[in-house]
Amino acid sequence: MADPSSELLAWFDRTGRDLPWRGTRDPYAIWVSEIMLQQTRVETVRPYYRRFLERFPTPEALAKAPIDEVLALWSGLGYYRRARLLHRAAGEVVAKGRFPTTAAELEELPGIGPYTAAAVASIAFDEAVAVLDGNVERVISRWIAFAEPPRAAAAKLRLREVAASLLDPERPGDSNQALMELGALVCRPRSPSCDACPLVASCAAYREGDPEAYPLPVEKRATERRRHLAVLVERKDEILLFRRSDDEDLLAGIWEIPWVRLRDDGATAELHLGTRYGGSWSLGETLRLVRHGITYRDIEVELRRGELSEAGELAEGAEAGWFRRDEIESLPTSSLLEKLLR
Repeated sequence: MADPSSELLAWFDRTGRDLPWRGTRDPYAIWVSEIMLQQTRVETVRPYYRRFLERFPTPEALAKAPIDEVLALWSGLGYYRRARLLHRAAGEVVAKGRFPTTAAELEELPGIGPYTAAAVASIAFDEAVAVLDGNVERVISRWIAFAEPPRAAAAKLRLREVAASLLDPERPGDSNQALMELGALVCRPRSPSCDACPLVASCAAYREGDPEAYPLPVEKRATERRRHLAVLVERKDEILLFRRSDDEDLLAGIWEIPWVRLRDDGATAELHLGTRYGGSWSLGETLRLVRHGITYRDIEVELRRGELSEAGELAEGAEAGWFRRDEIESLPTSSLLEKLLR
């Protein structure tokens, strides 16, 4: 039987996608790509990655930039905490005077966990350390017919050990990318293309005849459905936006249309808006309904026209501003705002 690690690399050399972050050994560029790719599709990341590196080509350039500029360039990519941690970590790299070269050193930076550290260390510095993301977990679970849920600590340790056995010591970064590519394109969650898999000859799940039985299913968190009200307040050709504070857990520092969660507590939406932002609110016609998903939350947003009393009555700490649509494009905003204003 052929060596599985050699078969894996040969397959990757033949079929690997031409992605803008491949073919470079620049650890900063690889790091940026890995952070952007967390919970985000490759095709979504492509244009963001190019724009981000054009504006911030080095850790020094990123560290010097105001966080609002970084968030503005990240707008629409989601999970903004990634951008904040990336910015903070760039500052630490600059302060140290060098880029960390091992997975252990990389994990000391904010926002870098075992997966990202292994990816950067193996691709940029040839450290033989295995990556373990959802795609790799699925490939390895099927390859050895691993009959345990992959999220347990002991299970992850076992899967990482097996993934490490597939690393070519001369090309560990390519081996890791090959495993991730295999999970993304061939060993898919449903209807895997086993005939195209370089590991099929040694795959235990394939021999059993049911690859989709692995990995064992993990209990999913129930979807939480919410109803929100968003208010479009206009002044000539300008729109009123509020900025989230920098210490919020979700979407910190992002500019957004004023909104409230609709609750069955007897209070009107106008009262909730006044409590959140201050001032006196009046609501007009409904403009549209928008559905938006954030992790396990399914959110229905009703967009209505509205008016707000004098800005001097805003709640303490509330930061507001009037912006033209072309100005909004340069602000850090969320994809939900784009949906509402589309």
